[in-house]
Amino acid sequence: MVELHWNVVYGPVASRRFGPSLGVNLQPPDRKVCTFNCTYCQYGWTRLEADGKLPVSSAWPKREQIARTVERELTARGAAGEAIARLTIAGHGEPTLHPEFPAIVRDLRTVRDRVAPSLPLVILSNSTTLDRLAIRKALAELDERHMKLDAGDDETLQRINGATVPVEKIVSGLKKLHDVRIQAMFVTDRSGRLDNTGQEAVSHWLAAVKAVKPREVHIYTIDQQPAFPFLRAVSADRLETIARRVRDLGIPALVYA
Repeated sequence: MVELHWNVVYGPVASRRFGPSLGVNLQPPDRKVCTFNCTYCQYGWTRLEADGKLPVSSAWPKREQIARTVERELTARGAAGEAIARLTIAGHGEPTLHPEFPAIVRDLRTVRDRVAPSLPLVILSNSTTLDRLAIRKALAELDERHMKLDAGDDETLQRINGATVPVEKIVSGLKKLHDVRIQAMFVTDRSGRLDNTGQEAVSHWLAAVKAVKPREVHIYTIDQQPAFPFLRAVSADRLETIARRVRDLGIPALVYA
């Protein structure tokens, strides 16, 4: 497991997709707050309250603290000549759950424009909050939106992501978001119960991708210890086969194995 981020800024992370990425964590430092409970999450399981609801925390980092910390880090790293390819809103849970997310996005744009105007400001999100107009408007202000979609049917989505929202709701939100990049994690296990790589699961997923019409699709598999210890990485050949089916839809697809 990867430890939770106790600081607002972490990294740079040597990302397979982004290069050296400086992360911004909007989560409480002592817990993971997420609308998913992904079997492959490197931060472990999402712990819910007894009634099944997300935990309520008063420890969300303050808006002013986030902007101040990011500006200080960008300034220091720029002065040191450190190469940063992305400023990535991610962290150890779903970043759009922060109560002040839209205002934080505006603050981060202001800081970025002042300190490092050529640095892309991007987000990694699980796509579950897109029914909220304020969230979609905030996401539209970012340079890149990397939105999760690991399954195209409810059963697979529940098994892989521990989702409590239907695929239809996620796809509907994604269709309302401009210039989206889909990120899809493919995994399997030795029993075959946790597997989104089979023909039926992939066909459902492709139908969802076709409905969203993303700018491109990023396809990858696990490369760190997952929450469920018996998950297995998917072969590069299988990932490429899935990618070819995406390209057959006229959508660019990149494989990160």
